[in-house]
Amino acid sequence: MNSKKTILTLALAALIVTANAIAFSNKATPDFEEAGIAAKGPAWIRINQLGYTPAGIKVAVWGSKSKGKLKRFQLVDAASGQVVYKGKAGQAFGAYGPFEESYRLQFTEFNKPGTYFLQAGAAKSPEFRIGEDVYKGTADFALRYMRQQRSGFNPYLKDSCHTADGYTMYGPMPDSTIIDVSGGWHDASDYLQYATTSANATYHLLAAYRDFPGVFTDKHQANGLEGTNGVADVLDEAKWGLDWLLKLHPREDWLFNQLADDRDHEKMRLPNHDSVDYGMGRARPVYFATGEPQGLGKFQNRATGVASTAGKFASAFALASQLYDTKDKQLATLFGQKARSAYQLGLNKPGVSQTAPNRAPYFYEEDSWVDDMQLGAAALYQLTGKQEFFKQAYDFGLQEKVTPWLGADTARHYQWYPFHNFGHFELAKKSDEKTKAELIGFYKEGIERVYAKAKNNAFYRGVPFIWCSNNLTTSFTIQSFLYRQMSGDQTYAELEQANFDWLFGLNPWGTSMVYGLPANGDTPVDPHSAFTYLHKFPIDGGLVDGPVYGNIYNNLIGIHLYEPDEYAEFQSDLVVYHDDYGDYSTNEPTMDGTASLIYLLAAKEYSSQEGRQAKK
Repeated sequence: MNSKKTILTLALAALIVTANAIAFSNKATPDFEEAGIAAKGPAWIRINQLGYTPAGIKVAVWGSKSKGKLKRFQLVDAASGQVVYKGKAGQAFGAYGPFEESYRLQFTEFNKPGTYFLQAGAAKSPEFRIGEDVYKGTADFALRYMRQQRSGFNPYLKDSCHTADGYTMYGPMPDSTIIDVSGGWHDASDYLQYATTSANATYHLLAAYRDFPGVFTDKHQANGLEGTNGVADVLDEAKWGLDWLLKLHPREDWLFNQLADDRDHEKMRLPNHDSVDYGMGRARPVYFATGEPQGLGKFQNRATGVASTAGKFASAFALASQLYDTKDKQLATLFGQKARSAYQLGLNKPGVSQTAPNRAPYFYEEDSWVDDMQLGAAALYQLTGKQEFFKQAYDFGLQEKVTPWLGADTARHYQWYPFHNFGHFELAKKSDEKTKAELIGFYKEGIERVYAKAKNNAFYRGVPFIWCSNNLTTSFTIQSFLYRQMSGDQTYAELEQANFDWLFGLNPWGTSMVYGLPANGDTPVDPHSAFTYLHKFPIDGGLVDGPVYGNIYNNLIGIHLYEPDEYAEFQSDLVVYHDDYGDYSTNEPTMDGTASLIYLLAAKEYSSQEGRQAKK
């Protein structure tokens, strides 16, 4: 039996005992009249399982399988059973997903630290904390997954893998030339490695270290093993990414885009036991970025240039050069040189460098590149102070003011990637007030497009349920955070928090989307991963893909569930999520999504630290 099912059974029994105890205590009782519930069908209260900060926005969602209306709810101290706050349910949002009726339960004004649960009639939420430290250590926790994804030497397995990579394809050298491109991170639960996701992940880790340095600890060495080396673990992890990017850009005119392809998709195995044969023994193909369509098998991509990859390299290297300037001058100089040469390749070959498929029609269908070049130019401007980079970054930014998926109902897989544009933020930091306001306005326009959809449902959900919807949710929350930091405008603060809450349980299924976070919470236990499926190894900190539209799920190749669906009553024609190994569309963790989450969790912990400092 799935261990989560056992936990849920025990939890249900515990809730029954607790509910009876509360009823006999004459404290908090499931009073339908008090809650003002017109119908008494089954209902649930969804909360952020991580908890809430005293000064932060605190909202839960009540959803019912009947059309009954809700007027009131109460907040109960978990230790004493005493009702400590009563609130009005407010607006009825109507049907959403599996629910016939839904309400947002707003209790922001209550700010006393402690452990609580919410109750409305018979519906009772899981217990949660209110405290300044509810986000403490979460970003470091998610770094566990990044270390577990390492290729070359894998510190989790304490063994090496993919050390023979790789042999070249499409390059200026003869095909099958052996070069050293070992290292980096596996992209997801498969063992492909992509420059585009790796460079974006590296940038997020570097930015997290730059923006929130006090959040991270030093408990691991550079190789990922336990120990200290005087360097924050997040910077060690970013350096692992940078070292691989250097191998993919070994010369000014050489840039590689991908390592391995979907021939990888054989039976489940740990990376150190990877026996897939690409025709060159243990070596895997490494694809040169030509700017033209590629694909060695039945399918090809639609590449038009190299700028989408080159811009990502330029931004990661330029930011690394800034950060290493006071740590290692020689390394900082090298990163600066690589940033310039990668950026020039992007100027020489504008267009998108998509990932290469082989046997299956799935690939990262990136359709935009100006956002990547904007960020690369902005980072180079920060590094050098040269106005030419500022002008180029600004001009690129005008070509894509709003990331196109924002406000859209659907998009192709990774069509608009990265899912938020750091470029507007980085350029605005070094702009005059007029230009800064313009760039902030681009962020606002994108947020408003999402809000126009989100405000019509109780979950404030305006992010489309396409493949990797959790990655989009994370990025949208980051964009909202960056907008609020730059503008001081609190208009969308509740929308920002709602998207963060969604990732940690405030969703129709009532589950966190991050493996093992929070501890003892309802989190994924059966992800699409060889680590868990074969050996029950935890994949701590991994952000799973997330819910998809029902019509996407029903049309994917090779999906079937291995266990009875513990969330069956919360599935709908609109959207599905399965905590099941067989569902690679909703329950596979991704490296780049987790890297983005690390930035977001660091931002949340840093903000809570600011709140504590303000009280002193």
